[in-house]
Amino acid sequence: MSRLPLAAAICFAVSTAAYAQEAAAPQDAQAPQAQTTPAPAAPAPQRTATLEAVTVTAQKRTENLQKVPISLEVLGEEKLDELNVTDFDDYVKFLPSVSYQTFGPGFAQIYMRGVASGGDGNHSGSLPSVGVYLDEQPVTTIQGPLDLHIYDVARVEALSGPQGTLYGASAQAGALRVITNKPDPSGFAAGYALELNSVSHGGMGHVEEGFVNIPLTDTAAIRLVGWNQHDAGYIDNKPGDRQFPIRIDDGGTPADPSDDVPASWGGVLTNRNCTSTPQLVCTGRAEDDYNDVDTTGARLALKVDLNENWSITPTLMGQNAVANGNFAFDEEVGDLALNHFYKERSEDNWWQAALTVQGKIGNFDLTYAYAHLKRNDDVDSDYNDYGFWYDTLYSYSAYNDNGDFINPSQYIQGKDRYKKDSHELRLSSPAEDRLRLTAGLFWETQKHDIQQRYKIDGFADIYSIHGWPNTIWLTKQEREDHDEAIFGEVSYDFIPDVLIGTIGGRHFRSDNSLKGFFGFSAGWSPNSSYGEAVCVAQFGPDPANWPSFNGAPCEVFDKEVKESGNLGKANLTWQITPTKMIYGTWSEGYRPGGINRRGTLPPYLSDYLTNYEVGWKTSWGENRLTFNGSLFHQEWKDFQFSILGANGLTEIKNANQASIDGLEMDVNWAATYNLQLGAGAAFYDAKLTENYCGFTDDNGNPVTDCPDPEAPDGTQLPVTPKFKGNLIARYNFNIGSFDSFVQGAVVHVGDRKSDLRLLERSILGDLPAYTTADLSAGISKNSWSLSVYVNNVFDERAQINRFTNCAETVCGAAGVVPEYPNGQVYTVTNQPRTFGVRFSQEF
Repeated sequence: MSRLPLAAAICFAVSTAAYAQEAAAPQDAQAPQAQTTPAPAAPAPQRTATLEAVTVTAQKRTENLQKVPISLEVLGEEKLDELNVTDFDDYVKFLPSVSYQTFGPGFAQIYMRGVASGGDGNHSGSLPSVGVYLDEQPVTTIQGPLDLHIYDVARVEALSGPQGTLYGASAQAGALRVITNKPDPSGFAAGYALELNSVSHGGMGHVEEGFVNIPLTDTAAIRLVGWNQHDAGYIDNKPGDRQFPIRIDDGGTPADPSDDVPASWGGVLTNRNCTSTPQLVCTGRAEDDYNDVDTTGARLALKVDLNENWSITPTLMGQNAVANGNFAFDEEVGDLALNHFYKERSEDNWWQAALTVQGKIGNFDLTYAYAHLKRNDDVDSDYNDYGFWYDTLYSYSAYNDNGDFINPSQYIQGKDRYKKDSHELRLSSPAEDRLRLTAGLFWETQKHDIQQRYKIDGFADIYSIHGWPNTIWLTKQEREDHDEAIFGEVSYDFIPDVLIGTIGGRHFRSDNSLKGFFGFSAGWSPNSSYGEAVCVAQFGPDPANWPSFNGAPCEVFDKEVKESGNLGKANLTWQITPTKMIYGTWSEGYRPGGINRRGTLPPYLSDYLTNYEVGWKTSWGENRLTFNGSLFHQEWKDFQFSILGANGLTEIKNANQASIDGLEMDVNWAATYNLQLGAGAAFYDAKLTENYCGFTDDNGNPVTDCPDPEAPDGTQLPVTPKFKGNLIARYNFNIGSFDSFVQGAVVHVGDRKSDLRLLERSILGDLPAYTTADLSAGISKNSWSLSVYVNNVFDERAQINRFTNCAETVCGAAGVVPEYPNGQVYTVTNQPRTFGVRFSQEF
């Protein structure tokens, strides 16, 4: 809070909102004819600086942003274009309330308002705490949201705080909404954009985008959008060798070396091109700039106005993104460099069919939204670190069919299949009524078919999973998350257009289940409580008698959690003047519990977030300046915390209680007709309010009384900085007959904690503060425009995430291996300095 006066001063100096030109003032009337002396010349028309009204649908009604009593950040179509936004990473940095972790494209975990536990959430983790919507339809899968390409998009809305009543379980801490441009039967339109860019320390990239809007009749039109993007790589997989520990068993007679026998592989693994031998394994994976990405997609929408009251809009959208390499670097190897030895690649392929029906029943507006989403992720990962570090610390070994020691390095082949169906039916009474109602029904089911295969080349058949050669570990599971709800909000004008009260509620029922197989073979781990040992215990030692589960040896567990409950909201808004408003809000959000991927662990419970907030929205100087903000306190109960446990499996436990106090502000200022300035800022104090001991009681409730907590009361929550802000300045001017501009944008993110637990945090290290700057300039005339930009001008190496490839106390062990004195910790960073040129045209 000590930074509040400075932040307020900065906010009053700059602005992030959209802006508009106002028509020139009319000229003075003509002088009377009887006048004998020439009348003075009329003054030149004055162009007026003003801000454009921003329309949003955050409350599932079309409203002016300045009239919506929610902490809401909006990037409109013009602003998205000015900031050269093409994907999630581009726009999220201009949303102060949003933080995230990522392992690469399509694998982001989004947090809002400091509601972040951090930790590991791979494969079958908790449901996200932030919902992402494409128009009316949710596009958040169990793993996380789709990485949508941003083109021909009307706006991006960020709704901060619990949105439980209108958006449900997927919006515990907030919601992100991507609103696309719709088909328009009023006229033909088309456009395209071409971009070429170069990444420092990396390669060349390019973007091709285009859209066409075709009226079919006076009441129907289609809109087709397509894109192709190549992102250059900048991480080098440098040539390197890995010497595995050499152990000798002296047979009990140290003085006589003749009976010494190897007790481990003790060979060398290299990513160079060479000829392999039993003691030298060559993979040939070394490559510069190897983390490039190719993204291709399209969207087809049809809108038909059946009459003046009813319309239907079916939409089909799909995208395929192929990412090579790894998006992290190893500081022990060098800047933007690492040594990896096996294939690293992901293919994220998804498509969604959606239907929106809008109409009227009497004077009520009806909206029905349906979506069917299918997403396939195929991932190849280098998991060599696991074998190397466990071998180094715990004499981990692997064998072939002859019983010889072999290279114990592992790699993962993952196949995740998602299906999601959602329905929402909603009624809204007229917005001009003194008593207004929005009510609806929601139903959603999402399924996740999980296959994670951990392989060792040449691994003995007796130790491999039956039917899965070279596989030391197999996860083959089916997860289903079902949610249904009835919801509504009622608003009443106690004093019309001055004092408005709103109450809302949501009754929900959830049913989450997980079943399947996970574990080792019976030959490798005969006494395990999971894996093939369970198949043997249930059905005998002969695999022919085991009932297969989707190709896995058998079903090891089948668990289900059912819950129901209620969420509430209350709001009181005082419209002091037509341009100034204050509000107070109490709201709730929740996230369902579920089953741990390690089925032998107990289920984890739902966690709840309660928000107390006061805010303001003001406009000044005939809408030349807007200043909005909110001050809030949030209480997070029994929050879900994911860690990477034994055998590299995600374990989810309820950690305990936390609180987040915060302040969010944004200001928009049209300083002159030519100059627009802007800023947004967020301050957070997010911390535990009870000890995190690291375990729960028999009922799944977190234990808080322990002599040596893993994170004591008062520990700062990870991922979210105490301060995040941005400044944007844009100056428009003319060069002859060309419209021109120059623009600068600065983003600052404060230091963050890498983990909730103090020991793991000390191993990983903190995430330091960083500041990035972007510059751009361009010209335009008639229908075309040409611009150049430099993003990350000073080549700042921002640290987005830090992690190890196995348990931090193993892969992050310091002082064990000379070439890794501080353990092997990876850092995910932002894209280095990038130069680009972009040409676009619209018809």
